[in-house]
This record gives sequence, C-alpha cells and structure tokens, in this order.
Amino acid sequence: MAGPADAAVAGRLLAQFNAEFDTPSPTAEQFADRFARLLAREDVLVLLVKESSPGGESVSGATGFAFITLRPTPYYDGPLAQLEELYVVPSLRDRGIGTQLLHTALEAMRGRGAGEMHINVDEVDTDTRRFYERHGFTNVEADGRMLCYVQELSPNAPEPAPET
Repeated sequence: MAGPADAAVAGRLLAQFNAEFDTPSPTAEQFADRFARLLAREDVLVLLVKESSPGGESVSGATGFAFITLRPTPYYDGPLAQLEELYVVPSLRDRGIGTQLLHTALEAMRGRGAGEMHINVDEVDTDTRRFYERHGFTNVEADGRMLCYVQELSPNAPEPAPET
C-alpha cells in the first residue's frame, strides 16, 4: 500500500506506462507531485509490487502498480471503485504480477465496502480485455473506442425497479 512518501515511485511507473504506449503525458516528476497530494486522500489507493527479474536478480524499486479511486454512489451502501491504471514493467509480464495486483486491489475494495469496480479498456487492446474477462469483469459498453468493464463486489447489489 503506497503512501505520500511513495509518490515518486508511482509517478515513475505511470510515466513509464504512458511512454510504453506513446501516450502524451506529464513528466514523472509532475506525476510524483500530483501523487504526493492524491496519496494523502482516503479515496485514492495505490498498490506497489516489487519483484525480481526473470533471471532471478533483484530489481530496485517497484515494478508494478495499481491505481484506484473511489467515489460515492447511490446504487450501493459503499463507494464505486475505478481501477485507473494497472501496470507491470514489460520484462516482468506473464509471471502473475498483474493478477496479484488485481486480486489485491479487488480485496482491498471489498474491504472498503465498494459495490463495483470499473476499468476502461481500449477496444483494440484484446490482450487486456481478455485479462479482465478472465478475472470476472464484464464489458458493459456495446461498442466504442473505450470499453467499460465492471465487476460487482458487494453482496448488496441494487434491486431492479419494479415493473409498472
């Protein structure tokens, strides 16, 4: 679980993520400044993971992160969770790190009473879509550039309105 002291690590990972996909973004330092403020909030959660490289040598610093925000909703007693980003450095992918981060994030959100977790995924990103589907997420958008995947977390799901 990251705190304000981990802002530079979170900023570096988010900048790496955006650079990998050629997404224009703030610098790692700008992200770090913003994470310093965000990580002091109760409605923002960043999970960090540190792993060794495939050859077994130690890797300094965090090598993956999950960034989650919470917001109020009238549909559940608890908040709605948005998985803003989930990232693992490319050299360490396909080792279960992303799955570990996602499961930890889901459990943390259940522990906070969240009703659902949402994640937006690019329609063309079939590998990422399969990853979330494999972990119980369902796409609720018919079509479009961005798709919204949802997983219900709360046993207190909203009841459908009675038919009139």
